Amino acid sequence: MVERIEDLNLPNAVIGRLIKEALPESASVSKEARAAIARAASVFAIFVTSSSTALAHKQNHKTITAKDILQTLTELDFESFVPSLTQDLEVYRKVVKEKKESKASKKDSNTAENANASATATAEEAPE
Repeated sequence: MVERIEDLNLPNAVIGRLIKEALPESASVSKEARAAIARAASVFAIFVTSSSTALAHKQNHKTITAKDILQTLTELDFESFVPSLTQDLEVYRKVVKEKKESKASKKDSNTAENANASATATAEEAPE
């Protein structure tokens, strides 16, 4: 499964970006502190995932859903995270839906354009 425990850490670039967003610009964070934050974030993610897996299994699900994660956070006394995560999830779903609709719309317009071009070409080739 995992050869080294360090393989479970989140990417340093992601951790660095999160630290920059959370702290004032004047704050500096040592490499050791970054490593500790990365490790803590990874452990938290693994803990929530493990607990959500148990919850999904208890409910006879094979797949963990966002609902399972939110319920797990509440059960683990992290309910203060739920409102902002729910809001972010709604925004994410909206963006995904818009992208999907945009892609379908492009596909439909391309299909219509190809049909029009084909009809025009056929009409031009028809003998008079």
